[in-house]
Amino acid sequence: MKKPAKKTATRLLGLCVALAFAAAHAATEMPRIVAKDGRHALMVDGAPYLILGGQAHNSSNYPAALPKVWAALKDAHANTLEIPVAWEQIEPREGTFDFSYVDTLVQEARKLDMRLVLLWFGTWKNTGAAYTPEWVKFDNARFPRMIDKDGKTSYSHSPHGEATLAADKKAFVALMEHIKRIDGDKKTIIMVQVENEVGTYGVARDYGARAESAFRQPVPAAVLARQKPPASHPRQGTWAEVYGEYADQYFHAWAIASYIEEIAKAGRAVYDLPMFVNNALRDPAGVQPGEQAAPWKKDFASGGPTHDVLGIWRAAAPHIEFAGPDIYMPESNKVDAILRQFQRPDNALMVPEMGNAAGYARYVYQIIGKGALGVAPFGIDYAEYSNYPLGAKFTDKRMVEPFAKIYGVFAPLQRQWAKWAFEGRTYGVSEGDDRAAQHVEMDGWKATLSFREFQFGEREYLRDKNEYMAGTEQPSGGVAIAQTGPNEFVLIGQQIRVKLSGTGANAGKPAMFARVEEGHFDARGNWVMERNWNGDQTDYGLNLPATPTVLKVRMGTY
Repeated sequence: MKKPAKKTATRLLGLCVALAFAAAHAATEMPRIVAKDGRHALMVDGAPYLILGGQAHNSSNYPAALPKVWAALKDAHANTLEIPVAWEQIEPREGTFDFSYVDTLVQEARKLDMRLVLLWFGTWKNTGAAYTPEWVKFDNARFPRMIDKDGKTSYSHSPHGEATLAADKKAFVALMEHIKRIDGDKKTIIMVQVENEVGTYGVARDYGARAESAFRQPVPAAVLARQKPPASHPRQGTWAEVYGEYADQYFHAWAIASYIEEIAKAGRAVYDLPMFVNNALRDPAGVQPGEQAAPWKKDFASGGPTHDVLGIWRAAAPHIEFAGPDIYMPESNKVDAILRQFQRPDNALMVPEMGNAAGYARYVYQIIGKGALGVAPFGIDYAEYSNYPLGAKFTDKRMVEPFAKIYGVFAPLQRQWAKWAFEGRTYGVSEGDDRAAQHVEMDGWKATLSFREFQFGEREYLRDKNEYMAGTEQPSGGVAIAQTGPNEFVLIGQQIRVKLSGTGANAGKPAMFARVEEGHFDARGNWVMERNWNGDQTDYGLNLPATPTVLKVRMGTY
């Protein structure tokens, strides 16, 4: 009798050792972005990770400012902080580096079990030089600014400035070396954004001598392979010959992307974290993915990674994983277009900035449901500063609350949701400004989604057809759906009615809910049922209230 027990104990010990080894191996894996069948996942500790993020204010990148940042993130139920590291603060004097802020930031993040995405404010922040050190800001002879068509000096540094690139790269490499030294074992920092909202307003490109010489050269083959010329233009030649009225913008995009590529490549050679860029958007209206947008007419930042030049950016900056849209356009049709334009097989969807006004909260469902790597509303920070009208008027818990209630239900299952998204199982919808019903096609099932409904009955039953549910005066509804099996779903949403009907193999068959469990996922990601919906709660679809609600649904046909 003792021998089997001894064998069992040996096997259990072996299993424990194997599990411990696997956990240790996962903890040492570098964060990375992987792709499969046109979908993407951010791998952290060896498994998909969903960023439920918040970005601090621009000037909160100092130790004394961090308590107000951490407090807001905690209230938001966030798992990731996006925060700047400024060139001016780590290298105030050339060649002398101070990383004390970075050290404090990483130490405090670990104590709070928070991951970090660092935002490198180097040569460009919102297209300008505000975060460069003073020894760079005021030395145009060494660090040249762009020259406009009339020969006047622009506000923005030239992407053709060799000394500027060398100095920025040196500082960035020093930062990455320090990160590796202090965080190479823990992986608290999971991504780095290189520069911030690059491009130039009011000036299409640099017209200085070095830029003019480069502009007259043939378009690189890598760019030609990814960015088609307008109709009737030659397939090779100079920028002007190939791209005509688009040439200035396209050339500037190539120049800035090439500059950033040099920085990212050097940084990743030292410590290979995923790196990305963000984008101050052009108006997305009326342009479908792959369509050629109108030429630049001083209506957006020329040269930035707008949706219409992502091909150029992919060609010029292969060490940049993706370009993320900074969404400060509250209109639902524009948000729809932006997400379509930036979610591509060669560009992972991630929203690194978004307005923190309450009207943006519903878009979290759509973004997460579409399989994004994550989302980070800007200004999740209790500093007494508001960027209204881009964001909320409030700087206290009233600002955080619309996002907190959504993050709170996703937080326990963020790993599982990221896995489902990478497998192509997730869908997301937000209420449109037109308040119209929407439809989502899934595997064998269609979801019909409507808004402003009372929870019982149909609109036709109402005496006053213009009567609507209280609290729905402004669009706030949304739902994220994961199809976890052929007939099984997890729904997370608010202020929405969901009806499911069969398609494909289930088309034409009578269908009904087999079971609808309301509940939540615990801290370990396990499902905890609270009650089963039936009768009134399912007769008119699944009517999710204003409080974000989680349902596990199983459908059946007969």
